[in-house]
Amino acid sequence: MRIELAYGREGLEVDLPAEAEATVIRKPPLVIPPDPDGVVAAALDAPIGSPPLAEIAEGAQSACILICDFTRPVPNGLFLRPLAERLMAAGVPREGITVLVATGLHRPNEGEELAALVGDPWVLENLRVENHFARDDAMHVMLGQTPGRGVPIGIDRRFVEADVKIATGLVEPHFMAGYSGGRKVIAPGVAHHTTIRTFHSARFMEDPLAASCNLAGNPLHEEQLAIAEMIQARDPARPILALSTVIDEHRNLAYVSFGAIVESHQAAIDFVRSNVEIPVGRKFKTVLTTAAGYPLDETYYQTIKGMVTPLDILEPGGTLIIASRCAEGIGTEEFRAAQARLVALGPDAFLDAISEKSLADIDEWQTEMQLKPMRLGGIELYTEGLDDDDFAVTGVERAADLAGAVAASIARHGDADIAVIPEGSYLVPFARAV
Repeated sequence: MRIELAYGREGLEVDLPAEAEATVIRKPPLVIPPDPDGVVAAALDAPIGSPPLAEIAEGAQSACILICDFTRPVPNGLFLRPLAERLMAAGVPREGITVLVATGLHRPNEGEELAALVGDPWVLENLRVENHFARDDAMHVMLGQTPGRGVPIGIDRRFVEADVKIATGLVEPHFMAGYSGGRKVIAPGVAHHTTIRTFHSARFMEDPLAASCNLAGNPLHEEQLAIAEMIQARDPARPILALSTVIDEHRNLAYVSFGAIVESHQAAIDFVRSNVEIPVGRKFKTVLTTAAGYPLDETYYQTIKGMVTPLDILEPGGTLIIASRCAEGIGTEEFRAAQARLVALGPDAFLDAISEKSLADIDEWQTEMQLKPMRLGGIELYTEGLDDDDFAVTGVERAADLAGAVAASIARHGDADIAVIPEGSYLVPFARAV
């Protein structure tokens, strides 16, 4: 069987060994509307849980529109200009509108990358488009702590102080927060580094409810909602808004919701849930997956997401084989240092070393997430982007070629049944029955 995997920008075709009995796990096809501009306009015309945008923007002198950074393929080019034009029609001055890239603690997006991210030259020519910098203390408003778990709250002042606040993003499974988008674009998206590092401490990361597709009792989700509520309390008359998108595996727009941040985000989750939570009915000793291709597989840092999402269908002691281009290499120097500590200490000692921290070191949380697949089975990585020095700090085995790795796993486990997930972390398979 020949199968195409999401890998880099171009994809990767793999001829599975003849003995493999493959269960290919995909999302059911989404119905793609023929007029995406019309879908956006219809969502803006019918906000969920909030008054019309024109009413919220009445008398406003400023607006801040959050967008995700380059690691998420959000179709920003479809909705940023319509949002801005409606704000201006409501009286918000053009120079008062800021598009703010919610980088979290990732690097800024600039130049050609920023232009591709925004997706519309008009936006770059007419609006202020800026990056969030989590380590710039002066650019944040400190709002105290959340009432539940005492998370320190620092949020980019360009968002907090704007009259109209709009978070935009992509709704997809997230391996800690349950689902991306909505409240997550605010925190950690435009949060202070202490907020982000608290979210990514072992106290949250090791909670079994901080998992893909789960919102019930999820500590990250609950604290993100609390932060949004505390920002909202500063200006109760103007609800924080969200525009949430759902795309298919070809990056086509399938759905848009708009309105109050909690209600509109939940509407997008309700729409997408049945398409991304895939009941498989069993576990497998061999799982072949991906890091979902460009842009998610640009670094090894992001690749770990693809290792975590299929864990429910991996037999204990099984083999997880993942393909990721890693065109930009390992990731940040902070992440490299965390990976080096993992390799030097081993998984158990590494977890012991970070468990008492109230603030995680920057980017070590992704290393902590790698502990989850390491505790369950073996991990093998196929990549063309990591040199020997980079690969040495991954802590996983190298798969020289995917077909050979699958054949070796079948032979090792004595089981020809394998699971193949071409789209990687954009869906979450579960072992429960259909």
